Amino acid sequence: MDLAFTPEEQAFREEIRAWVADNLPADISHKVLHALHLSRDDMQRWAKILGKKGWLGHGWPKEFGGPGWNSVQKHLFEEECALAGAPRVVPFGPVMVAPVIMAFGSPEQQARFLPGIASGEVWWSQGYSEPGSGSDLASLKTRAERRGNSYVVNGQKTWTTLGQYGEWIFCLVRTSTEGKPQTGISFLLIDMKSPGVTVRPIRLLDGSVEVNEVFFDNVEVPAENLIGEENKGWTYAKHLLSHERTNIADVNRAKRELERLKRIAKAEGVYDDTRFRDEIARLEVDVVALEMMVLRVLAAEKSGKQSLDVAGLLKIRGSEIQQRYSELMMLAAGPYALPLIHEAMEAGWQGDAVGALHCAPLATTYLNMRKTTIYGGSNEVQRNIVSQVVLG
Repeated sequence: MDLAFTPEEQAFREEIRAWVADNLPADISHKVLHALHLSRDDMQRWAKILGKKGWLGHGWPKEFGGPGWNSVQKHLFEEECALAGAPRVVPFGPVMVAPVIMAFGSPEQQARFLPGIASGEVWWSQGYSEPGSGSDLASLKTRAERRGNSYVVNGQKTWTTLGQYGEWIFCLVRTSTEGKPQTGISFLLIDMKSPGVTVRPIRLLDGSVEVNEVFFDNVEVPAENLIGEENKGWTYAKHLLSHERTNIADVNRAKRELERLKRIAKAEGVYDDTRFRDEIARLEVDVVALEMMVLRVLAAEKSGKQSLDVAGLLKIRGSEIQQRYSELMMLAAGPYALPLIHEAMEAGWQGDAVGALHCAPLATTYLNMRKTTIYGGSNEVQRNIVSQVVLG
């Protein structure tokens, strides 16, 4: 296994770094590097910049309009974007549903949906979890009944991230109650402007809105929006979840946030504390180990060997690292990390009485990161899957 990048790969990295430096808006980068709130406009502005270059779908093959990069090039692109302070690409369109459409959609569906995803023009949402059906996703109850050339959908989805911005949503729906629960699920694409679709925001502990409930009340969906075969949606869902879990690991963001942690510790005067430095060092070792795991996968793919099936492992370790660096930032700032003053955060200043700029978003980040070990398949479930793969 060779973990060193070739001269050609290093040249590719430099090309990406120069392009990002020239095209990433400074105001967006500032918000990302200081963990300030990103608006819909911020996220979609960067998506459209990437889309115009043909890089929003940077993992796509050329036949579907992507750059056709290999696994190493995709990794280098993601790393350079993260370190420069680019927002994470909202994954629901280009990273999650697009590969499903490419693999299982009809040519007509590919021609209809992929261009809007690639350009960043269409905002997609994910309709998987339901009240009572999260980690046990196969128990979902949202029903889609076939009536002529349409499906009539009734039910509820929850924890729909950024669903308040959604224009289309890909949903797992129950089309049969016979046999095992997994065998009666289908994969539907639903226009969120359809009559009967209601989005209700869920207010988080910090007062912000990131997740939503989505209700379907006799929503008519054309049968042509069914991906693949009816009752085969569980197969397509597993294909999508492998992309989601690898994306959750996000080692590149962890490397960027590690440097942010060091900046906060220095600003708050705790970087010289030996015990606190030990905690930072321990985290850095974990980040490097996560990166080595990612590079092992890349090396296997580059050499043409069977890629390691480590999506579950990446999700477990990546999510735990995200929680740990948010905890250490809170510890570094002490009581100054507690205030949740949104007006001051938006203005980029909190004033001497309640801490410096870098303290403002820390509590929000900490609270938000509590979810990472749950979504995308809880870490407890992932450990069971990993043990089954290893032990049989």
